[in-house]
Amino acid sequence: MHKHTLKRLSAKTLFTLILSSLFSLPASAQAQEESYTLRLHHFFPPSAPVHQQYFIPWKEAVEKESEGRFKVELFPSMQLGGTPPSLYDQAKDGQADIIWTVLGYNPGRFPKAEVFDLPFLPTSGAATSQAAHEYAMQHMQDELAGVHPIAVHTHSPGALHTKDTPIESLDDVKDLKIRGPSRLVNKYLAQLGAQPIGMPVAQALEALSRGVLDGTVIPFEAITAMGLADITTEHTTFSGDRALYTTMMIVAMNQAKYDALPDDLQAVIDAHSGIQEAYKIGQIMDQADLKQIHRIQSGEQPGTIHRLDDEETQRWKAIGQNVVDEWIAEANEAGLDGQQLYDDANQWVMKYTRN
Repeated sequence: MHKHTLKRLSAKTLFTLILSSLFSLPASAQAQEESYTLRLHHFFPPSAPVHQQYFIPWKEAVEKESEGRFKVELFPSMQLGGTPPSLYDQAKDGQADIIWTVLGYNPGRFPKAEVFDLPFLPTSGAATSQAAHEYAMQHMQDELAGVHPIAVHTHSPGALHTKDTPIESLDDVKDLKIRGPSRLVNKYLAQLGAQPIGMPVAQALEALSRGVLDGTVIPFEAITAMGLADITTEHTTFSGDRALYTTMMIVAMNQAKYDALPDDLQAVIDAHSGIQEAYKIGQIMDQADLKQIHRIQSGEQPGTIHRLDDEETQRWKAIGQNVVDEWIAEANEAGLDGQQLYDDANQWVMKYTRN
């Protein structure tokens, strides 16, 4: 080939390469600047402490650290439709990008999560939430397939709250219609002699007002948030460092949505996921508990807190142990190592309680 032709081809090739690189720059920049909207859906009202003190700051941090490429839209109070039990599937199916819900609202679906519903397992919300997150990461990857966990946690210590009847002994709870959040909590209530009625906490106010319920189990922090402060004025707690109950909750993202993010935006989500987030949520709930308890004890809000002594608490714990033993047997029959799951949960609760 003639050397001038070679020169022309070389020049042409060089021009093509330059032109190609010029056109590729905007495409690359465009990919880098692509923005993503994340719709976060949950059932608590916007006044709830976790919404105000956790989700709003979480949204702001994620948006800031993504340099505006994330837009997080918050939808409390089931504003996107559905019911609290449907929230998990909304995340799994992509109807919502991120959800916050109670796993126990789907009975039988998360058998390993049930261990945290067992009586007198939890201590503080912060400690038990860290234990729940570690437990879930170790034992529940199969049950959580299809979602990307941001935080697995529990609510703060659950107590018993009634409308008219003070609960000062085990005998006082007999035949009362008490709302419970999950299968195991309801099973325990039945063994205590109550009539358990399972329903999401968002329905409790109407049920109490209509006389469908005599009371509910719930943490103190949720009393005001769910509008129950003026109707449940008798509150029962227990001696020792273990609470009556809690239940496992999750902040979860649609897995496909997470997988589709570029690496740098996945890193932003990752920086705001994990056991430290579980701790934050549990701590917010603990602090809100203390404020609510202070309001009642100071007379700012009507009500009486009955703290059962050691002897009476042991009566409740003995019945609770029956529920623990039955759950371990059920788990074993289902092919799980129930004793190991219970021991792990208990050991992690104590680990984070001591830290």
